[in-house]
Amino acid sequence: MSIVPRREYLTLLLGDIFTFGLALWVTLVARLFDVPSAELFFKHLAPFSILFALWIGVFFMAGLYARYTRPRRARMPQMIFYTQTLNMVLAALFFFLIPYFGIAPKTILAIYLLVSSIFIFIWRVYLFPLVRPKERAHAVIIGRGEEAEMLRDEVNGDDRYPFTVERILDTDRAQQHEAIQQLCRVLEEEGTTSIIADLSHPLMHAALPFIYTAAFDKQQFVFIDIADLYEDVFERTALPLVRYQSVLENLTAPPGYDRIKQLIDRGVGVVLGLLSLVIYPVVSLLIKIDDGGPVFVVQERIGQYQRKIKIVKFRSMSGNDGGNYGPGGKTKLKVTRLGKWLRLSRIDELPQLWNIIKGDISFVGPRPELPALVGQYSSRIPFYDARHLVKPGLTGWAQMNHHAHPHGGADVEETKNKLAYDLYYLKHRSLALDLYIMFQTARVVLLERGS
Repeated sequence: MSIVPRREYLTLLLGDIFTFGLALWVTLVARLFDVPSAELFFKHLAPFSILFALWIGVFFMAGLYARYTRPRRARMPQMIFYTQTLNMVLAALFFFLIPYFGIAPKTILAIYLLVSSIFIFIWRVYLFPLVRPKERAHAVIIGRGEEAEMLRDEVNGDDRYPFTVERILDTDRAQQHEAIQQLCRVLEEEGTTSIIADLSHPLMHAALPFIYTAAFDKQQFVFIDIADLYEDVFERTALPLVRYQSVLENLTAPPGYDRIKQLIDRGVGVVLGLLSLVIYPVVSLLIKIDDGGPVFVVQERIGQYQRKIKIVKFRSMSGNDGGNYGPGGKTKLKVTRLGKWLRLSRIDELPQLWNIIKGDISFVGPRPELPALVGQYSSRIPFYDARHLVKPGLTGWAQMNHHAHPHGGADVEETKNKLAYDLYYLKHRSLALDLYIMFQTARVVLLERGS
């Protein structure tokens, strides 16, 4: 489910296309110091239409069609600059490699970069919020704990959501009959048209008949599972709401997904693995010069279905303790001078391409963890082992969204936060999501940061 109507994403897409076209017309005006004729405009529009489709793909890969959350909106200027710069490079290559359109728009491309970037920024930051409906329905949350409060604060603080949470009926602070009475009073209120409920709570079994009856008494009525809403808003799973049933329901992947993913992993892995061999001698020499230690480190990790696998990496630390940390839960090893750069650029992980080819790991999946850490987390974090139901990955949803991974030590609380993203990936895994994660990872490594 999605509480943000799909038509908003369609509006965003159509607005981008219109903005691209308008920017082209304004660019021609700026270039000619005159209004371009229809013939001249359409002569340029024909090849640029191909570029528009390509640029829309770049926008998708950059995350500009992902959920329009506040953090993403805050990064909008930076994202537009990166994507528009890449779009202009692609446009230059396009006209250079396919010189069949009778135009050589060098100056036009330069002007277009500036004009389209300004227009896209104005459209997405200032105009798009205006096309969303301002009237918001009233909702009530039937739930408990921190997750309910986080939902209320996030939904009420962002007008992109179609309702506001008026109150929370805490299912743990009242007897069942008192909670039912409160719910009935709320349902009778004319403004309440949305119920957000924790379906796993025993109270809901008694409350459902009253909610069912209310659906006939209101012209507009929406009933939402709080677990689904939490995932839709935060793009992670609410761990206190996870049950055995919800995990088991996600065991089966979409039809054909596993087979196609395996073919992509091995095909792309072979190509990248062979290409990466070029830099092996250079990295090996630099490691020897840095501290004289071994070039590679082989570590045992926990793979799919809790099977032990061995992965290979360029050594970036002063040794290999296998995750057997001391009483403080922190390793005594240090990142080497070269190792810091290897990690930042992700070059230290290139040997894992051969693990992908072997089938031990995938390009996308939960991070493969050390056995010593898995033993600790499995005993202290409910449903931690559920992440082993899918093949671990070189990158993943948690690696992309959770940036406080406890490198070189054990941290139960941060691992809980990371598990919330792993379980979200388990539920929503698909080829489209995998491609999105891979493109986002490439963007982060190339343009923003390593980890």
